[in-house]
Amino acid sequence: MNLQPLPQPAKPVGSDTAPLVSAQNVSLVLGGQLVLDAVSLTVSPGEIVTLIGPNGAGKSSLARVLLGLVEPTRGKVSRQAGLSVGYVPQRFAVPETIPLTVRRLLTLTRRAGEAEIARVLQETGISHLAATPVTALSGGEQQRALIARALLRDPDFLVLDEPVQGVDFIGEAQLYRLVSDIRARRGCGILMVSHDLHVVMAESDRVVCLNGHVCCEGGPETVKGHPEFARLFGREAARALAVYSHEHDHVHDGPHSHHDEAHHEAEPPC
Repeated sequence: MNLQPLPQPAKPVGSDTAPLVSAQNVSLVLGGQLVLDAVSLTVSPGEIVTLIGPNGAGKSSLARVLLGLVEPTRGKVSRQAGLSVGYVPQRFAVPETIPLTVRRLLTLTRRAGEAEIARVLQETGISHLAATPVTALSGGEQQRALIARALLRDPDFLVLDEPVQGVDFIGEAQLYRLVSDIRARRGCGILMVSHDLHVVMAESDRVVCLNGHVCCEGGPETVKGHPEFARLFGREAARALAVYSHEHDHVHDGPHSHHDEAHHEAEPPC
């Protein structure tokens, strides 16, 4: 099959300063628990925002509020008219007994032509896995398949909920490079959710630390100039990963207690 050229951004990244989605003083109460407390966050076209925090901090709840899946108890959420959204879930469990291939995964909830499927598989670097059972994929390969599925929607706003969970550092760097390429090629705004409090995607425009409320916000500090990091993980990883230094000097009593996160084991306080 002759593949069409990969999609190119319709306009330069960052040329449209109006946010794709905006949360203003959003609070959320679930089951009598305060999950989000006066949280404000925006994501603009061509921007990568990394949302970090300990398990149970309300990150996934905030993502669902931004996507319109959950109504906030207080505050306001605004989205651009006609906003197209792509969502990559934290997990996608497939029983071993179900013979679900990568190609079938892509069309579970949306019809797509062969050319469309081939294009997103090429874009995510897994064309050779189209006929492979999802249960036979590595963690990194499954994430690429889920990203390909989200790209079929041609999203303006792409949300990735812990996309590097269960992936080693080299695989993490490769996935971050893929996400960076998607941003550059498509010009979409991207929200990256992570429970890693210190290692983030180097090309994040902003890092927001959440623990029920916004603890701090800033930019990642690149580690590509650190020779020891490059020696341990390779130059590609050094270019793709960065560290985030938290600017607050306060310590919470412990992780915010919420219901939206899958894990509840102890984490360092934010």
